[in-house]
Amino acid sequence: MCVTIYGIRIFTIESSRMKLLTVFIFQFSIGFLSFSQGLGDVFSVRIAGNILNEDILGSMEFATKVVGTKVIMVLGHTRCGGIVGACNHVEMGNLTTLLNKIQPAIFNEKTTTENRDGSNENFVNNVTEIHVHLTIDRVRRESPIIAEMEEKGELIIVGGIYDVETGEVAIFE
Repeated sequence: MCVTIYGIRIFTIESSRMKLLTVFIFQFSIGFLSFSQGLGDVFSVRIAGNILNEDILGSMEFATKVVGTKVIMVLGHTRCGGIVGACNHVEMGNLTTLLNKIQPAIFNEKTTTENRDGSNENFVNNVTEIHVHLTIDRVRRESPIIAEMEEKGELIIVGGIYDVETGEVAIFE
């Protein structure tokens, strides 16, 4: 089965049970239809800020090991309110804990030396991409089930950034 995004073939997997698991930043405009797939073809986990916790990992393990998902895509998006909030060091109730999980990406963004806050679009975009990469690394590190499946070639993990203005998705591994 070929997975396409806006008419662009991203990758092909030969399997009668091909499923795509997406871990989305909480953005309702991005849906399974964006991936040229129908109902039941995409297992979608959405959470503000694209953070990773035990519940998300458990859902991913269920989707891969039990349901048979073959592709995990961690998909961030431009202008993410969670990333902007973390860049602005917003503190508010339980949101504080969620946004703190994005801080490692902010710390690892080394190219921006001035205006390191949510008003700097380049900084926010850099943090978003770094956060996707760090999330993928954490999935591999914190889920032995998924790491073993990837090592055996039973699934692949990719990352990407969805541009909310153009509708385009930049894919990276």
